[in-house]
Amino acid sequence: MFFKLNTSIGQPFYVQLMQQIRHAAESGALQDGDQLPGIRTLAEELVVSPNTVARAYSELEHEGLLELRQGSGAFLTIKRRARGLTERVQAASRKVEDLIEELHQEGLQDNEIWRLFETALFHRAEIGAE
Repeated sequence: MFFKLNTSIGQPFYVQLMQQIRHAAESGALQDGDQLPGIRTLAEELVVSPNTVARAYSELEHEGLLELRQGSGAFLTIKRRARGLTERVQAASRKVEDLIEELHQEGLQDNEIWRLFETALFHRAEIGAE
């Protein structure tokens, strides 16, 4: 699978995994009905405790994003409300890609663009905007 955990950001691994699964669903990388790797399989792949993956899956099931089927695994369940969010995230992703391309044409490099986004998001967090 395409999940990766970062030890240096100080965020619990299960939260990182939840965010990455949500993002994969919102961006369309995972579709309604897709099966996620088994708990043990993903835990081995990410080099974490199976309890970490189980907690992430359980939380996402509680949110309604996953359905855990005993003996079968975890399946993505994108509800109607989530589909609207998925469409908005995909549209926003296209806008970001267009902006990045425009900034490249203006001579900015990826690392400079990255810093601009980080700075803007940091300032939003400082003022409490979400």
